[in-house]
Amino acid sequence: MTVSNARAKPSGSSDGASVNRLDRNARLLAVSFAAMAGMVDAIGFLASGGFFLSFMSGNSTRLSVGMVDTAPYLGMVASLLASFVVGVVVGSLIGRKNTLSPTKRQAIILMIISALLCAAPLIAGFGFLLTGLCLAAFCMGLENTLFEREGSVSFGLTYMTGALVKIGQGFATFISGGPRLDWVPYLLLWLGLFSGAAVGALMFGIFGLNSLWLPAGYAGVFALVLLAPRNHFDG
Repeated sequence: MTVSNARAKPSGSSDGASVNRLDRNARLLAVSFAAMAGMVDAIGFLASGGFFLSFMSGNSTRLSVGMVDTAPYLGMVASLLASFVVGVVVGSLIGRKNTLSPTKRQAIILMIISALLCAAPLIAGFGFLLTGLCLAAFCMGLENTLFEREGSVSFGLTYMTGALVKIGQGFATFISGGPRLDWVPYLLLWLGLFSGAAVGALMFGIFGLNSLWLPAGYAGVFALVLLAPRNHFDG
């Protein structure tokens, strides 16, 4: 697979509309990584009994409800939230190493994701399910920094509320006589996560938590692609 010239197109905007500033290759990669996040989230949701590894808005609601109800799952959901945030911190710190090119930074992040997603089912298999799930949530935090620009995440790869908002806004713009297809990249991003989650759910029914090895391999392959000559993407 060849990934080339996948840099963000020039734009004066630095908000969530960043998806529309990416060229075709980078958009395809963003959709692919959203699918990877969907796989991990679905597998984690089924393995944990209803908690998320990438959708932290849902976990935040579960945490607040659990606090009111003094639910026994408070420790789990708090650990997943913390793991995700730490993943974002680590990914952002890697991105601020001036000695690393954007391509190498992204490859390093993907290699870490691949290694930890491989380890997570093994650790869970020894009876440490929460630790394995937290490693996967950490990976989802890391993933969100893949398209980081100037210290800020350009757009989320593991949560789609913003993408759905952009789809609605795009339709409104079209109805008002503006550009007709600005919403399409966000629809593709949502479809990536949706389809990935479906694959993850199917895989979990067959392989259980070992299904995480699929997105682990996925991340590893893309890390190798990024390290190949002249292959890069940038957010």
